[in-house]
Amino acid sequence: MSPEQKFPSWTLFLAVCAVGIGGTFQYGYNVSIINAPTQHVHRFLNESWTSRYRKELSPDLLTFLWSVIASVFSLGGLCGAFIGGSMAIRLGRKGALLMNNIVAILASILMGISFPTGLFELLIVGRFLIGINSGIGICVQPLYIGEVAPKHLRGGMAMGTSIFLTGGILTGQIIGLRELLGGEAYCPLLLSSSCFPAFAQLLFLPWFPESPRYLLIDRGDELSCAKALKRFHGSSEYRREMEDIQRERFALGGEEPQKPWQLFTDRGVRWQLITVIVMTMGQQLSGINAIYFYATYIFEQAGIPAEKIPYVTLGTGACECLTALTCGLLIDYVGRRYLIIGGYLLMTLWSIVLTFSLTYQELYSWVPYVSMTSIFAFILSFGLGPGGITNTLTAELFVQSSRPAAYVIGGTVSWISFFTTGMLFPFIVNGLKHYCFLVFLLECSLVAAFIFLVIPETKNKSFLEIKKEFHKLNFGRNTKRKETDLYERRQLHDEFKTKNLCNFTAVTELQ
Repeated sequence: MSPEQKFPSWTLFLAVCAVGIGGTFQYGYNVSIINAPTQHVHRFLNESWTSRYRKELSPDLLTFLWSVIASVFSLGGLCGAFIGGSMAIRLGRKGALLMNNIVAILASILMGISFPTGLFELLIVGRFLIGINSGIGICVQPLYIGEVAPKHLRGGMAMGTSIFLTGGILTGQIIGLRELLGGEAYCPLLLSSSCFPAFAQLLFLPWFPESPRYLLIDRGDELSCAKALKRFHGSSEYRREMEDIQRERFALGGEEPQKPWQLFTDRGVRWQLITVIVMTMGQQLSGINAIYFYATYIFEQAGIPAEKIPYVTLGTGACECLTALTCGLLIDYVGRRYLIIGGYLLMTLWSIVLTFSLTYQELYSWVPYVSMTSIFAFILSFGLGPGGITNTLTAELFVQSSRPAAYVIGGTVSWISFFTTGMLFPFIVNGLKHYCFLVFLLECSLVAAFIFLVIPETKNKSFLEIKKEFHKLNFGRNTKRKETDLYERRQLHDEFKTKNLCNFTAVTELQ
């Protein structure tokens, strides 16, 4: 591999930044910023209710309204996941992301004017819309990045999804500090600040090409595909990528993009689909939410003053962001399997340590520091494995015709798991206390075992090569020789046609 191939071109790097700022960054940012103004929103709800109905808002109703404001984001995300795949097919990956920013701007306006107008209903609608925006973004952004990246850089570039997500969480934590926009007077500006990433993407993304795979395989536009590849990879390197896309195009044989429900009946993607569902549920149910829940309590036990805890909490966001960057640097060298299995096993270890340390938290003065170290270690392990690799593998396990539908299913499972965890987690903690980490210990070890037994290494492999890896799992190890020979002949035929067409394209360009 030449030195120039070890790093993406500037166009490719900046394209990842342009899709990330209005994609998963929005998700992380909007998950994070709602925590800072909790007390201000409570006061706003009380004042709005009193002004409108001339009576105090009951504590139960206040809790209900706040729960709606917090959880309607997940409902919006679920709706966004449902429509994200269809938008990516009809409007293109780039077109879907650009259109998605209109939803974010509308949501920001509604949340911003809810406070001066005294209409808390606008805040609820705004949170729902920004949830839709996040659901679409977390579905379409990995599609775009996975399709524009060359296979030897696909892992590191796909980590842009997690890097921008964790960057959004950290940015929301910083912006939400009381010295910045966390004060009561700035609450409307804080909640409406989601429009700034949307405007940034509307400004920068139009300068970059559409996904070359979408242009050639979905739209059949070979000229636009060649132009996009030249911009992303340069005139000397683009032919290798063109050949890979042509090979996948011929292997699909003009197959139309599949609907999500069609994947459940397609034997050819059975184990890929099971893998995505298990990994997505595993990521959401791994215990990372429990870590953030216990963080404040553990920091207090360690003797950190209450007014300083928000600044220490920034360290958890910085840890996750740092590990996403580290994972991006390691993924194409170490491989996906080692990182994700290692991440889950380390989380299993730290769950054991946390169970013991929380049990003896108040008996010895040094134990809270063990708990605090374990929290940061758990977050580092999550970011190095499940937090970063899951989205990357979802892009790699499917070919062009089934990839958007796979992201719809993965996104739907993710948002349902996110919502279910939010609803059930308080009951799990109240019932099991710190022994809840035993549940997460079991979950992490089971997911690690599943990945070890089922998922092959995908590093430096084309989408068709990865599909072939799953062939025996999907059709059984005793596949008839006739079927195998037919498959191999088709592969050779596709390679022959691809080389001929690429040679024809090169001759045409010279003329």
